[in-house]
Amino acid sequence: MAEGRSEQKKKKVMVAIDESECSRYALLWALDNLHETIANSELILFAVQPIVDLSFAMVSTLGAAPQDLITSIQENQKKTASTLLERAKEICAKQGIVATTVTEVGDPKNAIYETVEKLDIQLLVLGSHGRGVIQRAFLGSVSNYCVQHVKCPVLVVRKTD
Repeated sequence: MAEGRSEQKKKKVMVAIDESECSRYALLWALDNLHETIANSELILFAVQPIVDLSFAMVSTLGAAPQDLITSIQENQKKTASTLLERAKEICAKQGIVATTVTEVGDPKNAIYETVEKLDIQLLVLGSHGRGVIQRAFLGSVSNYCVQHVKCPVLVVRKTD
């Protein structure tokens, strides 16, 4: 019986992060409070590169944004996401946790949902920006969307003041 358990796949825990302090806090909270679970699981740190809004470039160049400008913006976003994930990976390493990183381009809500499905994640951890009802109505809420649509348990960590 013990052999069967050791052959089981490790559970997968995904922490979705962005550049916010709320996101960093959620990662630290998960490492502190779910350390045993995370230590015995495969930890995946996930970041989304938003789709580049080129409307300003199109207007300023009369509809013909230079390809090098578009490439520069995309490379900058890629570098930002990579740096963010490397910092998060270092935080994990300081606590003895080995993490893998994944980044996708797209709308954060959809990218998180699709990655959870694709990687068969068993627990999703996200930070909450603590927006009120009005702001959520206009801006939407990634955490609320994930709670409603993702099929695995979702832990939303809210930073207290």
